[in-house]
Amino acid sequence: MADGAGPVPASAVTSAFLAVDSGGSGIRVAVGVPGTGRTAEAAAREPVRTSERGIDPGHLMAQVAPLARTLAAEAGADRIAWAVVGAAGFASLGDALRAELPGALARELGVRTVALAADAVTAYVGALGPRPGAVLAAGTGLIAVGTDLTTWRRADGWGHLLGDCGGGAWIGRAGLEAALRAHDGRDGGSGALLECAVERFGPMAGLPARIYPRTDRAAALASFAPAVGECAAHDPVAAGILRAAARHLAESAAAVCPADGEPEVALTGGLFKLGEPLLAPLREELAKQLPHATSVPAEGDPLHGAVRLATDLAAGRCDVPVAPAMLHVVTISAD
Repeated sequence: MADGAGPVPASAVTSAFLAVDSGGSGIRVAVGVPGTGRTAEAAAREPVRTSERGIDPGHLMAQVAPLARTLAAEAGADRIAWAVVGAAGFASLGDALRAELPGALARELGVRTVALAADAVTAYVGALGPRPGAVLAAGTGLIAVGTDLTTWRRADGWGHLLGDCGGGAWIGRAGLEAALRAHDGRDGGSGALLECAVERFGPMAGLPARIYPRTDRAAALASFAPAVGECAAHDPVAAGILRAAARHLAESAAAVCPADGEPEVALTGGLFKLGEPLLAPLREELAKQLPHATSVPAEGDPLHGAVRLATDLAAGRCDVPVAPAMLHVVTISAD
C-alpha cells in the first residue's frame, strides 16, 4: 500500500473457494476464484489419520491449511470464503469433522461457509453433477451412491473385511485365494494367478505373514487386482473373478439408482483402469439389472466434484440433497 493510502475497500477483496479430496492415498487440494477460471492445485501423499474418534480433524487441517494458503496466493486471492471437504469414511467416521472442522477452517483460513461431504458425494457430483442417477466409485474399495435429487442412497462401502464387493481389494483377495488353491492342489485354483502371486509376493507359504499384519492390508490386496485383469484374457478362473466382480458392482448400482425417470449411471475410480476384462462384463450386468438407466462417461473425479460444490456455495446455492451423514453445510458467523 502506498504512503497515505486508506484501507483496501471490501469490494476489492478477492474471495476464493477451497476444495479438498481426502482419500486413502492422500489429499488433493484446489483453491480457485469463482467466475475467473483461476484455480491452483496441490497434493499431499499422507492419508488423514483415523482413531476411535473417527477422521482426525487436526491432522487434516495440519495438511490442508499450508497448502490452502500457498494456493490462494497462486490463484490471486486475498481470502478463502467457502470450503468443501470430501472425505473417505465421512458417513460413518465423520463426527469429529462435523464437530471441529468448520471452526478450525474459520480460525485458520477465515472460511465462512463449509460443506463436509462423503467422498461418494463428491465422486457423484464430479461424475454426473446435479442429475438423477447412480455412480459407482471403485478403487481399493467400492461404494455406490445414487440420488433422485431429493435424498441420497448408498450401498456397500463397508470396507474390505465386511464388503466393498467387486472393488480392488475384493478382486485381489479372490485372485490370491485362487493362487493358494492352485498351490494346495484344490479345485478352483489358477496356475496363472499362482505364478503372478509368487512373482508379486514371494513363496505362497509366507503370504499370510506378508498380508495379515499390514496396516495397509486393503491396498496390498488391491495391488493384485491388475494381475487378475491381465490373466483374464487367457485364464478362465481370473475371467470368472471379474465376472463376479461385475455382478457385485451392478447390484450396488441397482440398489441406489432411482427406479423412475431416465437416470444416468457413471463409473469413477482407479479400478476401471483394468479396462475391458472388467468393463465388458460390467456393461452386460448394468444392462441386465438397470435396463431403464443410461450409462454415461464420468465428467470428472471427486476433486472436480468438490470444486463444483464449492462454486455452487459461492453462488449461494446447492443443487444436490443436504443430509448430515452425506453432505453437511455450515454457515459460520463473522463474530
